[in-house]
Formats: sequence, C-alpha cells, structure tokens
Amino acid sequence: MNKKENFETKLENAKKILETLMNPEITLQESVKAYETGMNELAEAQKMLEDAQIKINEIKTK
Repeated sequence: MNKKENFETKLENAKKILETLMNPEITLQESVKAYETGMNELAEAQKMLEDAQIKINEIKTK
C-alpha cells in the first residue's frame, strides 16, 4: 500500500478484483493472484471496521 487508502477505496478495489475473477478468459495463475489480492483488501477493510468500532466504544464509555 503506497498511500493511505480509506475503507471505501478498499471495497472498490475488492469489487474490481471480483470483476476480474468473473472474466472467463482469466488464467488460473491470474485468478489465484487476484483472489489473494482481493482477500488482502477485504482483510484490511475488516481491520478498519474493527478499529472504528473500538474508537466508537471508547468514545461511548467516556
């Protein structure tokens, strides 16, 4: 990740990767790489959600 990406960007990247995976002409090697990249994007987005939830809970308990 070269620059700080936001949650929405992560989801958009994952959506584009899904479109790539749906291409019937994609090779097995390309599909494995795209899947790996997509799963990383989703994992990072999930981490962002979890971090946001922690911050919200901290604010609520003050």
